[in-house]
Amino acid sequence: MSAITLQARALLLDMDGTLVKSTAGVETVWRLWCQHHGRAPEPVLAMCHGVRAKEVIEALAPQLDIAQEMARLDELELVHTGVAEPIEGAGTLLYGLHADRWALVTSASKRVARDRLADAGLPQPGLMVGGDDVVRGKPDPEPYLLAASRLGLDPADCLVFEDAKAGIASALQAGCQVVQIGGDRLLNARASGWVNDWRQVRITAEAQDLRLTLSGQRECLPV
Repeated sequence: MSAITLQARALLLDMDGTLVKSTAGVETVWRLWCQHHGRAPEPVLAMCHGVRAKEVIEALAPQLDIAQEMARLDELELVHTGVAEPIEGAGTLLYGLHADRWALVTSASKRVARDRLADAGLPQPGLMVGGDDVVRGKPDPEPYLLAASRLGLDPADCLVFEDAKAGIASALQAGCQVVQIGGDRLLNARASGWVNDWRQVRITAEAQDLRLTLSGQRECLPV
């Protein structure tokens, strides 16, 4: 295990699996959706993590009314995902960070994201880019490019925390630095760091930048 230091102007944070423990809830919703349509859930579950519902439906059930199915999934998420829990250390970190130093970039709709953050006891971001804000969702770079643009920053000055392969690919293609949070294997060798959870992240706010010290780096990280 080792420690590394990274620097950024702002943090761009994914939500599901990064700030909030939601894997089980997301899978429950998609299983219910598959049951409604008489579909086997396995292909959907293999694709859905970190990806907008729109891309999943377009890829696996393009004959359906996309807007109608996205609305159905939103309702299922609000009703069936249960009590959201924060990833360890997320609350301490976010409540100690000024709102203009971080933004949320999620594949969920903003409606679902606000509800899930509140349920997990986490603060609402000053800037949120939801799945309903972009034409192309993760792994396309558009979500992270839009977030950086709205913050008035170059993507290279933004540090992204992500847990899913699609989200990491999106951030890297946008030109951001990326730290993987969680998981049992490194999802992209271009990641700048890899931590288990937020308890391994310490942030010092400077005049312009944020200095992040990541402790307990996983041994297989190709620094």
